[in-house]
Amino acid sequence: MKSEFEQLYETIVQRKSHAEEGSYTAYLFEKGIEKICKKVGEETTETIIAAMKNDKQEMIGEISDVLYHLFVLMADRNVTLQDVEEELKKRSLKTGNRKAERKPITKY
Repeated sequence: MKSEFEQLYETIVQRKSHAEEGSYTAYLFEKGIEKICKKVGEETTETIIAAMKNDKQEMIGEISDVLYHLFVLMADRNVTLQDVEEELKKRSLKTGNRKAERKPITKY
């Protein structure tokens, strides 16, 4: 049985090759990479705002939006879920690669 992620990704890939009338996904592919990237950025920002407000339900909705738009970006650029899973597996084998802490954000 396929996961929700797999089902969503497959639907997105299908919309890429067989645009369905009125499909938001088909609309994004039609508008192109610039529109897709803008949506990824917009939804990511909205996720950050929801997290800063500590609103779990809003975060769940915004994270879902981010994942959907990332999947559209992946399909547009021919990156598969398997590609990402393989990269995550490689990274899980690494140890001792902690990066230095970033400076805290200061208010102006």
